[in-house]
Amino acid sequence: EPGHLFFQASCSYRTTTTTTAPPSGGLKNGEEKLEQTPQDGEDIRPEMKDDIRDPTYQDEEGPPPKLEYVWRNIILMVLLHVGALYGITLVPSSSFLLFFCGLGITAGAHRLWSHRTYKARLPLRVFLIIANTMAFQNDVYEWTRDHRTHHKFSDTHADPHNSGRGFFFAHVGWLLVRKHPAVKEKGSLVNMSDLKAEKLVMFQWRYYIPAALVTSLVLPTVVPCYCWGETFLHSLFIPTILRYVMVLNVTWLVNSAAHLYGYRPYDKNISSRENILVSVGALGEGFHNYHHAFPYDYSTSEYRWHINLTTFFIDCMAAIGLAYDRKKVSKASVLARIERTGDGSYKSD
Repeated sequence: EPGHLFFQASCSYRTTTTTTAPPSGGLKNGEEKLEQTPQDGEDIRPEMKDDIRDPTYQDEEGPPPKLEYVWRNIILMVLLHVGALYGITLVPSSSFLLFFCGLGITAGAHRLWSHRTYKARLPLRVFLIIANTMAFQNDVYEWTRDHRTHHKFSDTHADPHNSGRGFFFAHVGWLLVRKHPAVKEKGSLVNMSDLKAEKLVMFQWRYYIPAALVTSLVLPTVVPCYCWGETFLHSLFIPTILRYVMVLNVTWLVNSAAHLYGYRPYDKNISSRENILVSVGALGEGFHNYHHAFPYDYSTSEYRWHINLTTFFIDCMAAIGLAYDRKKVSKASVLARIERTGDGSYKSD
């Protein structure tokens, strides 16, 4: 169902693995090179086949199933957003939690666990699992399952937040109705063996509801009240409800706006777009056409730190030895893809 919570919302360089095709130039900073066939943009590692869109899958002909509204989710979503609007009228006491929760999604659930674009040592994984739990957008295991399904079956009924069904559906509507049968069918086939083998992810999965309630709702409300004398209303509506709704909507914009508005310099055949405004709000996740073309790139962008705070964070973690084996696509592979499938909007440096 749409969520475990109340609902689901879908630097020095150490070792960097470079995906390249065709091979060109020398490697810097001890980068490790992986070969890729220049004829396609598909994953070169067998364990990453679920990250790549499956163009052979097509929706069955005929009308889609009748929508089954999940009224619990609809009511909770409305109440959350009303509370967030009230929170805007108050004076914010802290913005750190926005960045903290955002990293739990971008650097954690997305780039580390969903796409395995880099590796993290235990202290960093613990930090990211806590941040992800506070973000309250479903546990890492189910978030990853739905996200891999989204990549593999983008723009079909098997895509959990299929942008072909409109902005509202891709943004939040998919959480307010029952999942399409194709989402359940194809999602159950996605390989999740890597996360099943990771004890930290499975620990979060088992205790997700109580952990998320405490970290996302209780602590942000209680701590400001008792530690620096914030009023209960300010604590409830700003660091708790307003912060939560802001993180939700920024995440959702990657599914909606970044699939409907922007350019497609890397692959004109898919819906995902380059959307700078989304990248600003989502800590670097708005370079979405690039990301769907090269889902195994840890930066989700050709340009690393450019409007990409998550990449900056990962590189800082690499500088102190907590992140390593960062995958980066070579310039040759990027240019080959642009030439083959781009929409012509790409401007070279």
